[in-house]
Amino acid sequence: HIENLVAMARLLDRVDAEPSLVGAAQYQQLTRTVQCLLAADIPDHALKAVLRACPGAAMLYENLHYDRSGLSQSPLASAVDSELMASALIDRIRTRVRPTP
Repeated sequence: HIENLVAMARLLDRVDAEPSLVGAAQYQQLTRTVQCLLAADIPDHALKAVLRACPGAAMLYENLHYDRSGLSQSPLASAVDSELMASALIDRIRTRVRPTP
């Protein structure tokens, strides 16, 4: 089971890096497969190793378990940087959209 999870998680990372490899339906099926594999009973140390090695699987896991663990798989620095970049972009857009008096 762990081997299947590793294989599918790596495939998900490849597809995330090159979206043109598959169509939308194939991507949805791949994410459903990885979600099912993540939902199985996996030893904690093995699960953590897969999540550290495969960002796509880590994001899916985080979304599936957000109610219990929040953004536990996302590095704090990355989350903060993303928030700052989003705020800066929103400010730039607001500045452009405001009508001039």
